[in-house]
Amino acid sequence: MAALALLATGCGGAGGDESDAGPGGADGSAAAEEITLTVATFNEFGYEELIEEYMDANPGIVVEHKKAATSNEARDNMNTRLAAGSGLADIEAIEVDWLPELMQYPDQFVDLADPAVEGRWLDWKVEQATTPDGKLIGYGTDVGPVAVAYRSDLFAEAGLPTDREEVAALLEGDWDTYFEVGRQFAESSDVPWFDSGQATYQGMVNQLPNAYEESDGTPVALAENAAVKDLYEAVVTASVEDDLSAHLEQWSEDWVNAFQNDGFATMLAPGWMLGVIEGNAAGVEGWDVADVYPGGGGNWGGSFLTVPTQGEHPEEAKALAQWLTAPEQQIKAFVSKGTFPSQVKALASEELLGQTNTFFNDAPTGEILANRADAVDVTPFKGANYFAIHQTVSDAIVRVDVNASDDAASSWEKAVTAFSELGLG
Repeated sequence: MAALALLATGCGGAGGDESDAGPGGADGSAAAEEITLTVATFNEFGYEELIEEYMDANPGIVVEHKKAATSNEARDNMNTRLAAGSGLADIEAIEVDWLPELMQYPDQFVDLADPAVEGRWLDWKVEQATTPDGKLIGYGTDVGPVAVAYRSDLFAEAGLPTDREEVAALLEGDWDTYFEVGRQFAESSDVPWFDSGQATYQGMVNQLPNAYEESDGTPVALAENAAVKDLYEAVVTASVEDDLSAHLEQWSEDWVNAFQNDGFATMLAPGWMLGVIEGNAAGVEGWDVADVYPGGGGNWGGSFLTVPTQGEHPEEAKALAQWLTAPEQQIKAFVSKGTFPSQVKALASEELLGQTNTFFNDAPTGEILANRADAVDVTPFKGANYFAIHQTVSDAIVRVDVNASDDAASSWEKAVTAFSELGLG
């Protein structure tokens, strides 16, 4: 947040004048001289093969892909380099939870509005990245409809159904149902029910219309936030008192390693998480996906590609970002890593709806995630302070679930104190 504050002093980008852009771009024409574009992403966007395809079609352009291990790592890098005024990639991926922070500094990003992309995305996806005066700072990549991924082999050992339709029926209901089935599982298994209290809370809070801020951006005092405290208490009770959690911090080395060691039986799985699971659990058999989500539906994540004004080749970067977020490419990214498209044509594609995933026991992931997207009936408001406030609660859960340094009550009080230190009123 301190790094972002520096932007208010007006640090400028280097070489951001679009009139300096050289020839060459997505139409396949060769540049007068070879240029290099850098693309910074995180987790799994499914761009590795797409970037090779783009370079084959554009011989005058070399694209270098920089991939951060986590969204938080990418955010920290972006904030630091924005404040410094240099060092960002030509294309920077940003995640929806920290997009509102960056929307406060639209001058740091190229306006990507273009007749060529009008009508490409779901309306609400475009609105998320559009400033009040109509500047579009990001091209939508994916959205994050959530299903439940599970280990069918561990279910079988515990005497639970394994067929994905039967599992969906078993888990149909609210979060109490999900935790109750977890307690049933625990009676016959020593394997934890879910991976992380922190991650489970993230899925829960995404179903609140106004988790931390009113719709006008006014922060809700954490000490008075009954809805968030109820979710906090539910997840720490399930994690610690019922011992259903693997007590892992999501994205940590221990969490990654747990995929190879029967670390947990279920986890919340937005589309983009499928590629993460497959990568971490390579060689492990038994993973499947059920067309169900506690509470009905939820969206977790979804990202955008931005073009910072620091870049030397904004027109070429914009052309590449347009190409990467076209429906055809987003379907390929989904096939590669499970990132569920946000493009209208892609969502109606029979190719998308017919996709199955071999790693997940040939689950019809296209159909499942389309159904999960249809089940989403809440679009949470996430303002400029969302990320910072959310971190205070997430840290509180980690203290209880992972570090075992606090009980639920004392850790909540520390979260309230951390909120007050944000100076949000």
